[in-house]
Amino acid sequence: MYRNQYDHDVSIWSPQGRIFQIEYAMEAVKQGSATVGLKSKDYAVLVALKRSSSELSSYQKKIISIDDHVVVSIAGLTSDGRLLSSFMRDECLDSKYVYDLPLPVSRLVSSTTEKMQKPTKVYGRRPFGVGLLVAGYDSQGAHIYQLCPSANFYDCKAMSIGARSQSARTYLERNLEKFPESTYEEIIVHGLQALRECLPNEQELNNKNCTVAIVGKDKPLTILDNDDIVPFLALIDQTKKTKKSEEDEDTPMEPQSAADSEPTEPSGDDQMET
Repeated sequence: MYRNQYDHDVSIWSPQGRIFQIEYAMEAVKQGSATVGLKSKDYAVLVALKRSSSELSSYQKKIISIDDHVVVSIAGLTSDGRLLSSFMRDECLDSKYVYDLPLPVSRLVSSTTEKMQKPTKVYGRRPFGVGLLVAGYDSQGAHIYQLCPSANFYDCKAMSIGARSQSARTYLERNLEKFPESTYEEIIVHGLQALRECLPNEQELNNKNCTVAIVGKDKPLTILDNDDIVPFLALIDQTKKTKKSEEDEDTPMEPQSAADSEPTEPSGDDQMET
């Protein structure tokens, strides 16, 4: 049987128990520009790579503020991401209006995934073709959540989604133990270093093609863009130079050969007096 016999609609199951329309939506997330989320004990950070469709257009906005304590970065269809972020804003406003309290991040994520699941079970609609990384800080501490088009969500210590995101996940896994005790500057630098792993060799990370959002303890949501990112990019270069110099110092010197270490006997011409 051919695959296209079972991918006409989201309500059709394949004999293997798969829904291909949802898999296609998850593939759209893999084609989007990369974004990285990580957290320390007091801060949650999102770093996103901006992409422009051509040299004549501006960069697309990938980080969207939701409330003073929540921010979202998207990978996939930007229009779907804007629709979901608008829904999340309404949920936060309703909580402030009714309870006069900020909405807990876990409850916001749960209600958003319920909205994302509705198109996956109704005939004639398609799943949301966007993946979300949600960063927030509430009474329970810092949070990083990943939301998938399948309506699954995961509470993460660190995560990366989008194109070439596996390279960033490798960096996050290697340095995971450093994140909990990281300071404000250190956690941002770690996020930028992870995002840089997603770039091809011929492209450099600069203040024009990336955005940083950070929220944390006693610190409302702050989005860093353009010139605000320059000091942190300088810290990356400084860290890279320091690490390289330490590696050079640790490199042992090559031992001299036996021929070089033994003294040479003077030749007969050298022994003659002039």
